[in-house]
Amino acid sequence: MRSTHARHGTVVTTAALLCSLAASHTLDAQSTSPLGRRLDSAAAAWLTTGGSPSVSVAVVRGRDTLLVRAYGKANLEWDAAATPATVYRLGSVTKQFTAALVMQLVDSGRISLDDRISTRLAALPERWKPVTVRQLLNHTSGIPSYTDTPRGRRRFVEDMTPDSIVLETAGDTLDFAPGTKWNYDNTGYLLLGMLLERVTGKPYEALLEERLFRPVGMRETRYCHTDPVLKQRAAGYYRETDGSFHNAPWLSMSQPFSAGSLCATARDLVRWNQALHGGRVVSATSYRAMTTAEGGALQAPVRYGYGLIADSLAGGAMITHGGAIHGFMAANAWFPSQSLSVTVLANNMNCVPDALMRTLARIVLEDRQAATR
Repeated sequence: MRSTHARHGTVVTTAALLCSLAASHTLDAQSTSPLGRRLDSAAAAWLTTGGSPSVSVAVVRGRDTLLVRAYGKANLEWDAAATPATVYRLGSVTKQFTAALVMQLVDSGRISLDDRISTRLAALPERWKPVTVRQLLNHTSGIPSYTDTPRGRRRFVEDMTPDSIVLETAGDTLDFAPGTKWNYDNTGYLLLGMLLERVTGKPYEALLEERLFRPVGMRETRYCHTDPVLKQRAAGYYRETDGSFHNAPWLSMSQPFSAGSLCATARDLVRWNQALHGGRVVSATSYRAMTTAEGGALQAPVRYGYGLIADSLAGGAMITHGGAIHGFMAANAWFPSQSLSVTVLANNMNCVPDALMRTLARIVLEDRQAATR
C-alpha cells in the first residue's frame, strides 16, 4: 500500500473512447525489431536476478507496441505460467485513480481543493477538521498513516469498513501542522475514498468502473476483492534470505480501499497511461496539479503531486508511481517526450520492479535519441 520511493466536463467522449480502443489494438502486435528483442532480453534477465516468480511487462511508445509479455510463474504451487492476461495487485498505483476521481469532481465544481474535509465528513477528530482535500491528495495533512502503526498492521487480516480503519489513528496526535510538511499517508487516501462516496452517493468501486475503467476500455482492472473467483489472478509471494518463496501473509482487501485496492494487467495500465496523460480523464489544469509538487510537498524526497510523482530519467521527464502490497510490487511510468508507457508488475513483495522499469525505459529513450543524432 505504500509507494516505492466531472457529470464532469472532461469525461471521455465517444470519439476519445474510440481512439482509446483503437490504441489498445496495438497491444496485440508484438514488436520483433532489434529494439523489441533488446527489451525482451532485459526483462528475461531481470526475472532470473530480480527474485520474483513472475513479471509482466508492457512497453508501448505511441501506437507502437514494443514489448507486452509475461515471464515466469503466476502460481508456483500449480506451476502456472504468467501471461499478458495475468492480473496482479497494484498497491499504491491505485492512488492515481483515486486522485483522478477527486479531480473530476473538482473539474465539475462539486468540490474544491481547498474545501475542508470536515464539511463532508463531519465525524472526524477535532484536530483533523482544518485538513483540506489538497492536503490529503499530496500527503501534507499531517494525519498519521494507519499502515505505519503496529496497532493498525495487526488488524490487516480483518475485514473492516473505511471509517473503522480511520479510527485506528483518530486518537493519535498529528505528525505535523496541516500543510507544513510531507509524509506518505494511506489514511489520507482512505479519507479521499470516503469523500468520493459521500459527495457522489455511490460506492468507490462503482465510481471506478463508471468514470474510469469503462470509458477508458480497461476490461482487466478492478477492485481486487479476495473472495470472487478472478480468472488469471497471480498468487502473491515473499522471498526468504535463502532464496525460497513463500505465500504472502493474508491481507483483507477491505484494508487498502482507495489507497491501494486495485488489481490489473500490465497491458491495461498502458490504456490508463495513454488516457490519463493524453488528456482524456481530467482537465489540463487538473492534470498539471496532479503532476506538480506544491506547499509542504516541496519538502518531500520526491516531487509528489496528487497520486503521481514528477521525476526524470535519461534527461527527460518521467511521471510515475509505484506500489507495494502483500505479495506484489508494481512500477508504472509515463514519458511525455515520446508518449512512452512502461509498466512492470511482479508477484513478490520484496523485489524491485522499479529497476527493471527504468532499464526498459532507458533502452527505448536512448534508442530514439541515437536514431535522431
